[in-house]
Amino acid sequence: MKKIVLVTLMILATGVVMAQYDFAIGLRSGGTSGITLKKNNGASALEGIVGFWHDGVSLTGLWEKNQMAFNEPGLNWFYGVGGHVAFYGDDFDGRYGASWYNHPHGIDDGDFGIGIDGVVGLEYKIPDVPIAFDIGLKPYIEIVSEGGVFFSPDPGIGIKIAF
Repeated sequence: MKKIVLVTLMILATGVVMAQYDFAIGLRSGGTSGITLKKNNGASALEGIVGFWHDGVSLTGLWEKNQMAFNEPGLNWFYGVGGHVAFYGDDFDGRYGASWYNHPHGIDDGDFGIGIDGVVGLEYKIPDVPIAFDIGLKPYIEIVSEGGVFFSPDPGIGIKIAF
């Protein structure tokens, strides 16, 4: 019985440590730049990103696991998986991006892509201040309706207001 109580208390304590905030809204800059919404559930989180770029938009959903980093309160590793869908407009041209952004050219209006995403990074929630910063990679593989397939490591940085 003592072991069950001890294990239960350890699990609850871990959840309290990981849940530095319940909900956050912010901005992400990188390959997928846009608005991010994050809902923490103890040691895991759900994150949504509405990405914008020249003549396109994407919707990304991620499930993330949180783990304290370097025994520092407020500093957490996060990693997880998810997926996205992207919509491209008339003027999209994949040649004008960062060197790591290997996107197929010639995508026409009405084309869309669907992909599988991963995520790994580090987030810091400032104690007693409702602000969190993160840096990470969100690698993905995308299949475009025109038949192209590509990969991007999608590095990014973000800032969020935490509630």
